[in-house]
Amino acid sequence: MFTSKFSSNNANAKPIKKRIGLLTSGGDSSGMNAAVRSIVRVAISHGCEAYAVYEGYEGLVQGGDMIKKFEWSDVRGYLSIGGTLIRTARCQSFREHKGRLKAAYNLIKNGIDALIVCGGDGTLTGADTLRSEWPELTKELIKNGELTEEEVAPHTNLTIVGIVCSIDNDMALTDITIGAVTSLHRICEAVDSISSTAFSHSRAFVIEVMGRHCGWLALMAAISTGANYVFIPERPPEAEKWKKEMCESLEKQREAGKRNTIIIVAEGAIDDNLKPIKADDIRKLLVDVNIDTRVTTLGHIQRGGRPCAYDRNLATLQGVEAVEAVLRATPDTPSPMISVRENKLVCEPLMKAVELTHQVSEAIAEKNFRRAMELRDPEFSEGYEAYLSTTFMNNIVPPQGNHSLKIGIIHIGAPAGGMNAATRAAVRVSINRGHKPIAIYNGFTGLLQENVRELNWLDVDDWTSKGGSELGTTKVEANNLELIACQLQKQGINALLLIGGFEAYSTLIKLTEARDKYPAFCIPMVCIPATISNNVPGTEFSLGSDTSLNSIVDSCDVIKQSASASRRRVFVVEVMGGYCGYLAVMSGLAVGATNIYAPEYGLSLKTLQEDVNHLVRRFGADTKRTSSGRLILRNELVSNTYTTDVIANIIQTEGKGLFDSRTSILGHIQQGGSPSPMDRIRAKTFAVKCVSFLEKHAHFSNPSEKMKLPEVYTKDPESAAVIGIKGAQIVCTPVTELAEETEFEKRKSQKAWWINVKPLVELLSKWGYSDNEPIEGDMNIGCDLISSD
Repeated sequence: MFTSKFSSNNANAKPIKKRIGLLTSGGDSSGMNAAVRSIVRVAISHGCEAYAVYEGYEGLVQGGDMIKKFEWSDVRGYLSIGGTLIRTARCQSFREHKGRLKAAYNLIKNGIDALIVCGGDGTLTGADTLRSEWPELTKELIKNGELTEEEVAPHTNLTIVGIVCSIDNDMALTDITIGAVTSLHRICEAVDSISSTAFSHSRAFVIEVMGRHCGWLALMAAISTGANYVFIPERPPEAEKWKKEMCESLEKQREAGKRNTIIIVAEGAIDDNLKPIKADDIRKLLVDVNIDTRVTTLGHIQRGGRPCAYDRNLATLQGVEAVEAVLRATPDTPSPMISVRENKLVCEPLMKAVELTHQVSEAIAEKNFRRAMELRDPEFSEGYEAYLSTTFMNNIVPPQGNHSLKIGIIHIGAPAGGMNAATRAAVRVSINRGHKPIAIYNGFTGLLQENVRELNWLDVDDWTSKGGSELGTTKVEANNLELIACQLQKQGINALLLIGGFEAYSTLIKLTEARDKYPAFCIPMVCIPATISNNVPGTEFSLGSDTSLNSIVDSCDVIKQSASASRRRVFVVEVMGGYCGYLAVMSGLAVGATNIYAPEYGLSLKTLQEDVNHLVRRFGADTKRTSSGRLILRNELVSNTYTTDVIANIIQTEGKGLFDSRTSILGHIQQGGSPSPMDRIRAKTFAVKCVSFLEKHAHFSNPSEKMKLPEVYTKDPESAAVIGIKGAQIVCTPVTELAEETEFEKRKSQKAWWINVKPLVELLSKWGYSDNEPIEGDMNIGCDLISSD
């Protein structure tokens, strides 16, 4: 672990380790600026110099003012801005030898011997080509008399590191790329708005989204919005059948009472004969069967806008790893690409990733669609199957052993984004597998009042985009176990799906422990963690935590804008989370907070004094033109003594007129409105796997047994579990195992993968950093990141 708070008394400047160039090229992606900010500041902290290359490879070829040394303050305010502030441009000249020769000349003239490149597969391929030609290019520059041997000598090798920025999420060997999730946000916002218009007018809308060679955006948008049909290049429909099948399916839905229809088409969609499927062709088909239909092409709206919390943190952490990769590199090291695999940042061979990416297009061109799906990450295929099982009711699978389960679905705890999406998916996949989904309204209080009913397919049709809890939720745990057991028996509920936070988790433990006394609890039970605090053991991410992060980031962007307009102002922003600091830490990273106060780190008067000293140094170093406001994020339960108001007053007093302070308590706005796409996707994936879990553990009793038992009876410890994300896997962990890692008094897990992020927040806010005292050694931020779903 690097030391984030250290002395700044060393006045002796140390030699520059490296001059690192960075450029963004290809299409712009929201999050690029966060990567630039991270690279510049981490490079400077390591004693390196950072040079921004404007206009991508075009700037590298032109040189001059297009290559500029960046200082710490040059990237201030970058986090919340979409696109790329150092700009990007197509560069035909770089594709030619002459252009790359000029690029090599400009790099050497500026003393740059490492290049971090942010872009897609074409951008990364160009960078690796420059590296492979580097020895010949330098020899040619000497031969032509453009450079001397002395000038070239320190630059015999060029280090290349790639960061993938692509809204299509089409790069192999990484689970997610910078910009993809923000783009999905833009699409879902548009489709949610269009859906209300479609409902009002009883129309169909065909929506074209980007994705010439990859259907990730289209598929995830279809999952997130509950679209009725999706067309992607990796799973093309049968050329002779799809038109008739689609029209018949949509007509049946209309006859059943559905008023709106949403069809999402990737721009590269084809049938299995490789014939393009265009949005307007679909419109004409639907008009022919008397469905009023419109076409909307979202276009470049998908690229723009402020980056979401996920992309800001992804880009920031990848920027850290890119600088570390530069400092680790040797002449024999293959050019690495910074990837996210199983919720961790790793380096993959850049050209291997590019080669596998191209193989997808080749497989599609050869009509080898199975191979194309295999080359995508496993979650792509699983997501497609989950989409089918929750969208189409035509292929009902008989339940195992012809036994139909009555699956009780109950919400427990505070509302969280994704609760309704999970319920919708659970209801539909249950119906498709021959089971009966039973809604339990208003938690266990509603169960005792017999406020239950069976849900049908269309009851939950529009629940994907709804925030809060349509079933109603309370924080009342299962206390009167005898009455609850009686009601479960009376309603015939023989499988239970609990959706909620720590209350749902602790309730599941109570029900499991009472199995010896009440046979009604001897049924399969599973909990989907749904809480903004992300404090439930057994998962790295709970439903609602991503929605909450985005709500906090949106609010903090506005607050920071106000603070910056006042120039010299510090806002102390209080966020929720209970005794879990996840929201404070990860939102602090996403908004560029000066510091974070969370229970896991503690808070003392000494800490506050150190932070005030830091603020005095930072504001003191600002000029009137460059001064801006700053944020400190405080978890609501970090200290009973140092409340939000007390901290703000201390800062105001100790600032002695150099700056003032204000407070902002975000409150229940953090529960979010419409759930984020990430929470919607996770909700659907969790729910589908939960129904499979309940089926697997529904052990049906033998009618010939002497002792009369319920139809479903199991006391297997593994039949009561919490579903969750662990790395790249979604697993069900028995609650009996999770109890060992639970801090019940503080209502959270002892495990926190994000615990090492706080020092990075401090580093990026220049905490205690001296311009003459770079950080020594590997920072070891512990970048277990944000897994993609």
